[in-house]
Amino acid sequence: MNISRKYTGFTVMAFIILLIFSTFFSQKHYLTISFIMLIITMSPFFIVFEKKELKAEEMIIISMLSAIASIGRIPFAAIPSVQPTSFVIIMSGLSFGGNTGFMVGSTAALVSNIILGQGPWTPWQMFSWGMMGFTASLFKNIKFMNNIIGRSIFGALWGFIFGWIMNLWGVLYLDSSTLTWKVYLASCIASFKFDLNHAISNVVFISLFSNRWIKILDRVKIKYGLMKSGKEIF
Repeated sequence: MNISRKYTGFTVMAFIILLIFSTFFSQKHYLTISFIMLIITMSPFFIVFEKKELKAEEMIIISMLSAIASIGRIPFAAIPSVQPTSFVIIMSGLSFGGNTGFMVGSTAALVSNIILGQGPWTPWQMFSWGMMGFTASLFKNIKFMNNIIGRSIFGALWGFIFGWIMNLWGVLYLDSSTLTWKVYLASCIASFKFDLNHAISNVVFISLFSNRWIKILDRVKIKYGLMKSGKEIF
């Protein structure tokens, strides 16, 4: 069983356990349980990353993509939810696989927040951006993702999904005792403008640059022998 299937099964089971536990046994500790959940679900990626022997070139590629994704947030910080970070993360997942996409996404959130501000939201951003890169890899072999329209739809959807995940964190952090579907829905409605900005920016960056980026990253894979048998970095 590959890491993708293991990860998917583990995540589904963990969320089911989390929901049962938080519903019946711990009504006042949603936030604590959520952070534990994030740590558990992110751990398999970091374990694989640490155990696998990577070539120097592969490490450099991951580091460069993470750095570009991190720096990409800073020039657009004044414009809410608009940044090329998500674009870089999606391209990483599409080109180098889900594990690399997750690592680039989670690292970008952690590193960029050193400048923009760390806080209890950081693990949620790490998880959200990591899953954005991971899911991009899951769909990369589908014809739908082989054209700009398909990739743009994927990016637009993740613009909203990212916001919905962060809204859950916001509700839990402000007052976990008030967590209801109505409160969560109200939070999503209130953040619609920001989520729409994120979705539109993803579409713009993907439409303008995705074809060029894929060609460049494919050349990198060929140069360093990462194209053999559809090999992913890790």
